[in-house]
Amino acid sequence: MNALTPDDTILGLIAIQACHGYELIDAFRDPAALGDIWKMSTSQIYAVLKRLEGQGLIAGRVIESANAPSRTEYTLTATGKQRLDAWLDDSQPSASIRHVRVEFLSRLFIARQLNLPTVPIALRQRRACEAERERLLQARSSRNAGMSYLAHELVIAQLDAVVRWIERCEIVPRDAEA
Repeated sequence: MNALTPDDTILGLIAIQACHGYELIDAFRDPAALGDIWKMSTSQIYAVLKRLEGQGLIAGRVIESANAPSRTEYTLTATGKQRLDAWLDDSQPSASIRHVRVEFLSRLFIARQLNLPTVPIALRQRRACEAERERLLQARSSRNAGMSYLAHELVIAQLDAVVRWIERCEIVPRDAEA
């Protein structure tokens, strides 16, 4: 399972519009954007920007201002665009409940902001959750009644709820987001 990082989400925000760190901070604090999904500190965002720039995924350009300190505005590079596209089109997203809550919702947000179809993203996530549910059902059948069995039961119940919720995500029109 991949580590959960905001890197691809930040690439998406920069793809929506070239921006500087303060604008990204606002997006991670605004509940209408990513504020209810990620909890990011200012230092974390700037560390990610430094890492993404070092990897050649974004390019920074200093913008001078007469009334304010200079700021670095970031844009995606061609390599950054390729990575963002691969993330949005991930054919095997994680079925981890935490990844669904953070990464899947981030994918939906970015895709909607970029005016990309979200149903394929939701379908891939649903399929991943259904496959994990089936795997856990098979594993549970070999468990004795005990903590391991109960742990499997809990995750199966969570995945059942997530699948039902994703099915609603697939049909919710963009106008109903507000």
